[in-house]
Amino acid sequence: MNEADLLQILARGEDSRHQFKRDGTNADSIAAELAAFANSGGGLLLLGVEDNGSMVGLDAANVRRLNQLISNAASQNVRPPIHPTTENIQAAQGVVIAVTVPDGLSKPYVDNQGRIWVKNGADKRHVTAREEIQRLFQRSGLIYADVIPVERTSAADLDEKAFSEYFTRRYGQSPQASSQPLSQVLQNIGLADGQELNLAGLLLFGKRPQRYRPAFMVKAVAFPGTVLHDTRYLDSEDINGTLLEQYQRSLAFIKRNLHHVQGDQNFNSLGLLEVPEQAIIELLVNALIHRDYFTSASIRLMIFADRIEIISPGHLPDSLSIEDIRRGVTNRRNPTLTEHATQILPYRGLGSGIPRALGEWPDIRFENEVTGNQFKAVVPRPVTGSATPEVTPEVTPEVTPEVARLLAVLQGEMSREQIMALLSLKDEKHFRIQYQQAAIAAGLIEMTLPNKPRSRLQRYRLTATGRRWLEANSGGTSN
Repeated sequence: MNEADLLQILARGEDSRHQFKRDGTNADSIAAELAAFANSGGGLLLLGVEDNGSMVGLDAANVRRLNQLISNAASQNVRPPIHPTTENIQAAQGVVIAVTVPDGLSKPYVDNQGRIWVKNGADKRHVTAREEIQRLFQRSGLIYADVIPVERTSAADLDEKAFSEYFTRRYGQSPQASSQPLSQVLQNIGLADGQELNLAGLLLFGKRPQRYRPAFMVKAVAFPGTVLHDTRYLDSEDINGTLLEQYQRSLAFIKRNLHHVQGDQNFNSLGLLEVPEQAIIELLVNALIHRDYFTSASIRLMIFADRIEIISPGHLPDSLSIEDIRRGVTNRRNPTLTEHATQILPYRGLGSGIPRALGEWPDIRFENEVTGNQFKAVVPRPVTGSATPEVTPEVTPEVTPEVARLLAVLQGEMSREQIMALLSLKDEKHFRIQYQQAAIAAGLIEMTLPNKPRSRLQRYRLTATGRRWLEANSGGTSN
């Protein structure tokens, strides 16, 4: 670094990556600054500079003294020791010492009193919250939220049918064929510890995941305007259940609250969602899999007149930037959850989700809010009323023959058993996947008890979109 480079840094002022100090005499104080940088992605400490960015410089004696102080503080006053590098930069006012602190690989770093420091804007702060300390361990790869056991759970909290179907599909045999207890099978594939389900097991296959982790759900609201403080709303839903159920119902919520465009298609043709469906799918799956599960907060899904916002708890890990994820660079925050989710959700991994979403809809904007500890994907909706295709009320982008048959027999509110009887179907799994879930995901039918998807009182009914599709296609289906 030369003086010109230094002046550019000083002109920008202090921030989370740059700290200015006129001098230093206390090893503990220097150690706290170094630890904060190491815990927060690394940074640059400049000695011989006032807080306002003006250089005062250091003479030769102070340069020697401070270099020794930094060395002692880094090796003796920080645990585990860190290894900063120093550079003496000659300026007109004297020497400025530039101390480069790398992002720590063994977080959390503590001072001699056992305190954990992190950067907080241009300053630092003492960390005391358990969740934040856990996130520091997570960043160093020592613990992951998705494999922490969930207290008071057991294999009895598992949806054994859903798990058995998944296990058989993926491993080529049923869990029962392994001649091991279910608790051992779950432990073998990383979904339990032998006694309790871990978070991945609960969220993927739990009967009622929110009984133990009520915050891990999606809160969805559709507003008529463009501001969050609007007291009116068009639609709202607390979306719970497993990750697959949250994905399906979140997608259905978005689809029923967006328009479709006809473009150059004929009037009776199926419209296209105003925002490419694949882009929405990628963002939803990304939020469910990569959110910070050390943060007890819900994913928020908000639809405004001009945009869709998907807000995930947890900012990007220190090693990632928005430009990184736009290029497909990834950091597996929840590796066990990710491994199994690739077989359950439309997720392909390898960091390809965000680039695919951008390929479908390049105007997507990402906001990494470190202070608020959240990550936001903002999807602009097309502006209507100008040179845009004609926008029509929502119709489903794809109706399979199975879904068409279901719509044709559904009258009022009906149970699953009633619908299956009218369709002469006996295979419940086939009905659930090919008929029921497909129709819900398309926004054509809805549950009467959306917060209790497995209730014995659950019934299904047509949505407004489903009724419109039937009207437009009457006589075109048969039982």
